[in-house]
Amino acid sequence: MSTLEALLMGLVQGLTEYLPVSSSGHLAIAAALFGIGGEQNLTFTIAVHVATVLSTLVILWREVSWLLKGLFRWDGHINAEQRYALCIAVSMVPVGIVGVYFKDTVEDVFGAGLLVVGCCLLVTAALLLFSHYARPRQKAYITPADAFVIGLAQAVAVLPGVSRSGSTIATGLLLGCKKEQLAQFSFLMVIPPILGEALLDVVKATHEGTAAATAGIGLVPLAAGFAAAFVSGCAACRWMIGLVRRQKLVGFGIYCAVVGTLLILASIF
Repeated sequence: MSTLEALLMGLVQGLTEYLPVSSSGHLAIAAALFGIGGEQNLTFTIAVHVATVLSTLVILWREVSWLLKGLFRWDGHINAEQRYALCIAVSMVPVGIVGVYFKDTVEDVFGAGLLVVGCCLLVTAALLLFSHYARPRQKAYITPADAFVIGLAQAVAVLPGVSRSGSTIATGLLLGCKKEQLAQFSFLMVIPPILGEALLDVVKATHEGTAAATAGIGLVPLAAGFAAAFVSGCAACRWMIGLVRRQKLVGFGIYCAVVGTLLILASIF
């Protein structure tokens, strides 16, 4: 992987991790265009995912600080911060089960080609468009039951082409959760799963040997990809929060529908 390729891949990861267009799907498209195999991507994948986590912490530092300060404070009853942390923990259960027990199956799907990515992008498009026109009754706050359903959407989003941010935010909107709360919750709830996935990848890299895990990528491309993912992730995270508050996601739904259709047609013909 060259420095330019790593830079472009990092930009794709950082932007599409937060925008509802599927980072995994677009990374698969970029990898196919550049001819990059999954094995040589292992260390790079860990680096850019950690970079996007750091960008979340930077943009949402005030919310993270609020959550950590209240998490370990006991007022004689469960406070708002602990209730919020409980919702995040509940949301992690479905994707945790998928990550532990079905990781190999998911990886096989990632290698199934761009036809699968195209079909999954159409699923993302349908979710975004449906949530745009649906008008459910608004709730005061996200409940643990809501968090679990949103977590199910996050678990489905391990498929390449199903957007994690798009599916979780759209599901929350369909449940009646306030759009002002959804982007923040969607971005915070992904931090533990991304770090957990990175840890599993590190274990895999250690088991396979450092040479195999870093094949085809040097320190400079790795640093370039990390920096690109971090900077673009900060920009996309801030932008996406504003878009969700204004509920302007229909354009992304149309984009996913167009790209998904083109990928399906290209794969068939």
